Amino acid sequence: MSKRVLLIKLTSMGDLMHALPALTDARRMVPNITFDWVVDEAFSEVPSWHPAVENIIPSAHRRWKKNLKQSIFGGQLKDFYTKLNAENYDIILDAQNNLKSAVIAGLRRGPCHGLDKFSIREKPAHWAYRYRHPADKSMHAIARQRQLFAQAIGYQVPQSSPDYGIDRSRLRLPDIDLPNRYLVFVHNASWTTKLWPDHHWDQLIKKAGQAGYSVVLPSGNDEELQRAQRLAAHHNNAMALPKLTLSQVGAILEKSVGAVCCDTGLCHLAGLLDVPSVSFYGPTSAALIGATGLNQQHLIARSDTFSCAPCYNRICDFGNDSQQLSACMASFSPDTTWNQLVSLMANRPA
Repeated sequence: MSKRVLLIKLTSMGDLMHALPALTDARRMVPNITFDWVVDEAFSEVPSWHPAVENIIPSAHRRWKKNLKQSIFGGQLKDFYTKLNAENYDIILDAQNNLKSAVIAGLRRGPCHGLDKFSIREKPAHWAYRYRHPADKSMHAIARQRQLFAQAIGYQVPQSSPDYGIDRSRLRLPDIDLPNRYLVFVHNASWTTKLWPDHHWDQLIKKAGQAGYSVVLPSGNDEELQRAQRLAAHHNNAMALPKLTLSQVGAILEKSVGAVCCDTGLCHLAGLLDVPSVSFYGPTSAALIGATGLNQQHLIARSDTFSCAPCYNRICDFGNDSQQLSACMASFSPDTTWNQLVSLMANRPA
């Protein structure tokens, strides 16, 4: 007999990827299990990569919030509620465990699993769950997801390393001309404090060109595209990619020689694909959310210089001088970054 699970995990890109190894665990421990996944419409491609996911239920909560009256009276919320409650499930699991996902858990008829009040970061959300499970806050997000899934579904967490388990054939290259030997430089991030300074990127692109590599610069929105175009304009070996789907960017990453990434969703995608990658962790914690996979190197802000790191602040006030760009991010030198990347690429199996 098959077991059906309704999974609620809405955002963000990296957080969704943190859940994929737990789906792989569940599929191995309960062979006939399938998942329907409630996810933000902007990231609905991520669940589609995993073969355990049968149906995707998109949430448009960001659009609904901007025009709540239209969403209610225009029937959008009613349609979502109908889809959310259309099928019967053996288990309902909120793996997001925050207030917005708890609201959706409350809209779904039936008892829901989630984290207990000692494990959850937005504590009021735990009241939405009938079944509450512990997961140590000091563990990496992937380990927390694996533990939550195991407790909710009913199996022991495997001792094996995390396996994202995606079907890579679902990543398709876009119809654009790409260089032969290229690196992917992920220059964007959701917070300005997670950005690496442009002049550092300029130096790194120059080093890549001197070593015979081209560089491609992906973007997810207009502001990021403008930055990519600005960086590429200074270098003959760099190109700004147009805005692409996540699956297309994934295919480009998979074919790359290596990557350098700010802490954003694409750094986790590079780790998922085992692309040799150097990722920066200044205001955020590599121990809790660092990209995982083969040939991953984290550059972490020095605690003896930046005792405030990781601060998780969106404005840097290091040295009592408030600024949007982080002092700790600027401390990662292009020379160190390049040397780490070269070392990783040399260790990659042929």
